Amino acid sequence: MRGIKWPFLCLALAATLSMMGIGIAIGVRSPLWIAVTLFAFISVMGLGFMTKRKMREKGNL
Repeated sequence: MRGIKWPFLCLALAATLSMMGIGIAIGVRSPLWIAVTLFAFISVMGLGFMTKRKMREKGNL
């Protein structure tokens, strides 16, 4: 192992928190918060995949 990839750890934690937010919003039955947290989850996952692609192209991964 080369070490911890901090950007990926932060993105993974943000995605996990977004998934938890979706579950809480469903429990509260709030369509607005379901949409907000779902959008946040999709955005964080997309950012993670874009970051991974850029790092792979530069040879840092």
